[in-house]
Amino acid sequence: MSTEPLLPSPNSPWPVHGIERREWRQSVRGGSREDRMLRHVDVSVPPLIADLAFEAPSGLVAETERAVIEIATTDAEARAQSHALGRFLLRTESAASSKIERVSASVGDYARALAGSRANASAVSMVAASAALHRMVQRAGDGGSILLEDLLSAHRVLMSDDPTESPYAGRLRDMQNWIGGSNHSPRGALFVPPPPELVPRLLEDLLAWAARDDVPAVIHAAIAHAQFESIHPFTDGNGRIGRALISAILRRRGVARNVVIPLASGILAVRDDYFAALTSYRAGDPVPVVEIVCRSALAAAVASRASMDELRALPDEWRRQLTGRRSAAADRIIDALFDNPVMAAEEMVAASGSTTAAAYAAIDRLVDAGVLTEITGRKRDRVWAATDALGELEELDRRIQTAMTA
Repeated sequence: MSTEPLLPSPNSPWPVHGIERREWRQSVRGGSREDRMLRHVDVSVPPLIADLAFEAPSGLVAETERAVIEIATTDAEARAQSHALGRFLLRTESAASSKIERVSASVGDYARALAGSRANASAVSMVAASAALHRMVQRAGDGGSILLEDLLSAHRVLMSDDPTESPYAGRLRDMQNWIGGSNHSPRGALFVPPPPELVPRLLEDLLAWAARDDVPAVIHAAIAHAQFESIHPFTDGNGRIGRALISAILRRRGVARNVVIPLASGILAVRDDYFAALTSYRAGDPVPVVEIVCRSALAAAVASRASMDELRALPDEWRRQLTGRRSAAADRIIDALFDNPVMAAEEMVAASGSTTAAAYAAIDRLVDAGVLTEITGRKRDRVWAATDALGELEELDRRIQTAMTA
């Protein structure tokens, strides 16, 4: 059967995915008799899109232009302030992107994972998502392009410590995967991506689309994301890498030159609609996924500025919470906390610029004032977190989700 993409129908603004029937045999025995007896699977074959044009409704184009203005405003405001704000927004984005995949952890576990201390697997995975997102966006900004190696490198960072998926970290899949249905076969699957032998050509085509500059930036990024999710090139981690691709394209296009806008928080608020929009894309209609990415970017850009205001006010607020004589060591630790809200003991001592005894005295004062919380519960290798700064991660996520559902 041909693997050529279908032509657009008169009622479709975009080519629909083709469907091919392929032979199927279980490689590892498991599941029910129906799993073992499955002999064929219908796989989805995305169209080649590198040279396609998409005529979005004029109202949607106007909304995407408004989103670009809001993103650029937030980006400029963050650049004028501190690199710490950029790291804060990146962490918010990666945490929300992980939650879309049902990977979640408490603020305390996330803080412990940030410090390299013992934390649960979900928290470690969320920190890996931050590192992968940073790698991909940074390379898009530095190189002015997005290459296959950038996708592979980001995936390697994301999955290298995963106990199950680490053998496939940084590798395109060499097996058939599927979404939903049985764990042992594609029986009853909601979506079956293209077979592995088609993935390299489809990714080459997608990256050619990502290299274009003649498509409105938000539309450009949203379609690239939907196409990536349809290719599903990795055994796991596709959602997080695919949403990182949105941020990478916005960086490459110069829309967000300095920070990552946490639009995954907006997507998380409408998770079911988001997955339905990806299904619509495969049926030949990119409008729903563009709308969701646009709305999420707008909500995230505006809400981020409120969080940036809150974070900038924290150091002065922390100083007011201290009682007694002013301490130079405590002052220096407060300044460092704005840049890095989770620090181990040796980092605190270094930040204090004082003796170990003076640093620990300052830490005790900050704990008593409610500025710091010790998060390991150990007597050795302890780690402290600025709870107000970490709390703002959850508050920003809440602000964005409220705006999306208002």
